[in-house]
Amino acid sequence: MRRRRECPVCFGRFTTFEKAQLATPNVIKRSGDPEPFREDKLRQGIEHAIYKRPVSPEMVDHAVESIMRKMRATGEREVPSRQVGEWVMEELRDLDHVAYVRFASIYRSFQDVNAFREEIEALQKLPTAEQRKLQLPLIDSTDKTPRKRQS
Repeated sequence: MRRRRECPVCFGRFTTFEKAQLATPNVIKRSGDPEPFREDKLRQGIEHAIYKRPVSPEMVDHAVESIMRKMRATGEREVPSRQVGEWVMEELRDLDHVAYVRFASIYRSFQDVNAFREEIEALQKLPTAEQRKLQLPLIDSTDKTPRKRQS
């Protein structure tokens, strides 16, 4: 939301931009401890993975917003950190494969070169973001009419 304001002291005019702060669930860490969700921590993890990669700040913003939307869409008060990590990996897979492997190597605690190789081979077998966009859905998500049960 955009607002024009005026300072009551100096009468200077300025514009402010406001954004609704929607509630995000707590994150349950691997230890089982709940932690408030921190957007800056999510963004920092993604930026660490894309360091020196050709990914724009706008693409990072879009990925962060997408993950936050998924969190809110669960309708749960708590989301496991493992689920958040999987959502990050989905977004990174679409952004940059090198960033995806970087993140996966830390997130999944790769122990040797074979673990890297297996992850890269699995990544190569998956359809690209462009290919997924071209795929037709199996179920029409726009059809909301209830179906009659057959006897």
